[in-house]
Amino acid sequence: MTFTVRDYRPADAKAVADLRRLTMPHLLVTPQGFAWEVSTASPAQSLRVFVAERDGRVVGAIRAALLHDSSVPGQAQATPHVHPEHRGRGIGRALLDSAEEHLSAAGATHLYAWVVDEPGAHSFAERHGYRRTRAGRFLRLDLAGAALPPLPSALPPGVRLHTGADLEADPRPLYAADAEASADEPGDVAADAMSYEDWLLRTWEHPLIDPGLTSVVTLDGQVVSFSLAATDGRGRYASAMTGTRRAFRGRGLARLAKTASLHRARDAGCTEAFTGNDAGNAPMLAINRAFGYRPIADEWRYVRELGRDDDA
Repeated sequence: MTFTVRDYRPADAKAVADLRRLTMPHLLVTPQGFAWEVSTASPAQSLRVFVAERDGRVVGAIRAALLHDSSVPGQAQATPHVHPEHRGRGIGRALLDSAEEHLSAAGATHLYAWVVDEPGAHSFAERHGYRRTRAGRFLRLDLAGAALPPLPSALPPGVRLHTGADLEADPRPLYAADAEASADEPGDVAADAMSYEDWLLRTWEHPLIDPGLTSVVTLDGQVVSFSLAATDGRGRYASAMTGTRRAFRGRGLARLAKTASLHRARDAGCTEAFTGNDAGNAPMLAINRAFGYRPIADEWRYVRELGRDDDA
């Protein structure tokens, strides 16, 4: 049976979400969340989603977009996902071809993709001209049975703990902390050009973000650290971003924010917690290990320079 590659339609949201949950079980995804990401995409992203259909069923998908929150132009990302039962039929290559063609036309010069740490996946990427760059670590915590560290009985002078819901009337201070922390995260492409409008729509208002489980730490009224929480309504919780402003690092504030968020998540009925870090982010990996997170999956970032005939 042959397959066809076509543009995503809103009616595909559940099928794509189900596929992504199957191929990336360590990430949170829902039909509502995926539909939101597509419908609210900035024109600067040049977002286009392709799906592969076989016998009337979505068996592959790829999300192709410019990384518009980076100050470096021409950076893009696209990772094909193919149902395990339908691999080896050229579906991944066809999806990648569609994404590369679209992104090249949109002005992309470098295309990044995530590759699971398996020999076949590495071989596929390298066969099609992609070069390995850096690793990402994904971790899981049995939240129902974890011995979480207790919250301190007293906080340092001037330090206060809040939920994200406390900032809903004016989340801009949280955006400023997130933008500063995100710009300093290790990675191939710095997320150093995130506008408040983009952050508000595509991060803070994302259907998976839970303000009540999000923790915010202030010092003398200033937002200095935070832990953004995401949930999928299935008992699964994820740390969407944890960070501290530069001038306040090294004081244990990120640990405090994440501790409070995890306690509230467990109290709310969440049973599993997931997080992901760049392999070079030693401070955050150490914090997560201390909480009891354990490795669940590794992925590698690969890159290809578009416009060059470097297929193997």
